[in-house]
Amino acid sequence: MGILRELFPKKSNGFNAIKKYVQRKNGLEIGGPSDVFTENKYIPIYPLAAQVDGVNFSTNTIWENTIHEGNTYRYDINKKAGYQYIADGADLSIIGNEQYDFVLSSHNLEHIANPIKALKEWLRVLKPKGLLLAILPDKRYTFDHKRPTTTFEHIIEDYSNNTQEDDLTHLDEILALHDLDRDPGVIDRGLFPARCRDNFNNRCLHQHVFDMELLRKIFDYLGLKAVLTDTSTNFHQVIAGVKV
Repeated sequence: MGILRELFPKKSNGFNAIKKYVQRKNGLEIGGPSDVFTENKYIPIYPLAAQVDGVNFSTNTIWENTIHEGNTYRYDINKKAGYQYIADGADLSIIGNEQYDFVLSSHNLEHIANPIKALKEWLRVLKPKGLLLAILPDKRYTFDHKRPTTTFEHIIEDYSNNTQEDDLTHLDEILALHDLDRDPGVIDRGLFPARCRDNFNNRCLHQHVFDMELLRKIFDYLGLKAVLTDTSTNFHQVIAGVKV
């Protein structure tokens, strides 16, 4: 998440296609705040939005350090803080239905063991005609480049089995194929296996590996109308869809 936030070019060519969905609107971000959405960056949504609230799974994460629930979500220095929820990204039960005009996620969905469950929660809190935008790593340029892309069937199976966030199904694959030479977040390689096994508390694992074909299948399955897909930059792939 955080170590990739500075690697975007200045603006996505497809940004104009989504501006109307966020301008003067209220949004929710899962796992932020993210530099990518700030002024003059790749997808500068924060300056346009009326307000953005945030969701993080814990009061202490390796990306945000210590945070507190309440009006503490400081996503834009020029705006009043949004509301910071402490909740699992796959369980937003503390938020009512259809509360937000848009939902954002940057380098977060790959950390979730049950992506369909999470996405359905994000759609539940999204208003009709609202925008869901997700940015995920492109494995070709990251420490996942040796891993196979997750199949759509596996994603559906995790949803059918109600896979929980303590799942370590992919642990052996990660320990065997994770390219530590491409992961500056690993300071002590000897501690990497222990960190992986403690994933429920730190959420560092990339549970699944996505490509744009898989993302399109997931959006189709959820009935989302894609309005933006972008794989023009190294490291990142962007997909945005409208709830119909």
